[in-house]
Amino acid sequence: MSESLTQAVPAAVTAAPAGEEARKRWTGLLALLLATSAWGGLFHAGKQVLTRLDPFWFTALRYGGAALLLAALLLARGALRPGELRAQAGRLFGLGLLGYGAFGILVFIGLSMSVPSHGAVIMATMPLSTLFMRWAIDGQRPQWWAWIAASLALGGVSLVAGVWSAPGAGSGGSTLAGDSIALLGTLGWILYTRGQAKVPQLSVLEYTAYTALLAFPGLLAIAALASGLGWAHRPSVEAVREVAPAALYIIAIGTVLAALAYNLGVRLLGVTTGVLFINWVPVSALVIGAVLGHVPSASELIGTGLVIAALVLVAGRMRAAGKG
Repeated sequence: MSESLTQAVPAAVTAAPAGEEARKRWTGLLALLLATSAWGGLFHAGKQVLTRLDPFWFTALRYGGAALLLAALLLARGALRPGELRAQAGRLFGLGLLGYGAFGILVFIGLSMSVPSHGAVIMATMPLSTLFMRWAIDGQRPQWWAWIAASLALGGVSLVAGVWSAPGAGSGGSTLAGDSIALLGTLGWILYTRGQAKVPQLSVLEYTAYTALLAFPGLLAIAALASGLGWAHRPSVEAVREVAPAALYIIAIGTVLAALAYNLGVRLLGVTTGVLFINWVPVSALVIGAVLGHVPSASELIGTGLVIAALVLVAGRMRAAGKG
């Protein structure tokens, strides 16, 4: 798996043998499961980090560390192509700010003004947002099974989040502003995911690394500006040291490995399938919570089943079509 994550994958495959198509399909599915499971753990680790760091500096620290690791991977493989980096610098900078900055900062700001159950459902709207975006921008009307899979997953995640079983939770005040900010942040990740198709000459590792490297100075500048405006506070060395274990997981597993795996899955299976797998994130977070001692409720288990059914439907339709 680790070797395949850093390989360039052709944007179009012509007349590949059936065995090769099956291998790519299952590689893509496993990569997406790996990425979304790692992101499930990110919620637990991120909760610890956000007690000491605000969303602006948390995002800058996260992607600064990720950029260093990704650069080291590029150098170790001899895969650094300065010419390609310069040629695509403007596009990759913008995509990096959308995927890492807008998503990372806005979602955490929004969730700080809302409740976790709303955040889980907002994350689950990403497949539907992607379908509408592709329809509006590309003129690609979604197939019937994609709508069913997205709806099943959305319903499942809402059950996992407990929004139907806890009518009193978070109802004391309006969370519209926070929810709207978080929803806006998810659009950044969708655009980042779509942007990979614009640079098919870059490998998965290159796309992930270059966007992180180019976006980091921008993220640092945003954090500094937010501090100057009083919206954020530069963390102390002691605060960073306290959250170092959780931050290490976030950077190495929840960011670098997860981003490489996710971008590989998208390259192999497409944007719609990749974003559909985002629905596995709250389910994996539930599983991790159970391991840590939280006993799942009946609604959480039913919701998990619905999400699994949605992902099985996606895999089945891809298998029936005989393509990724």
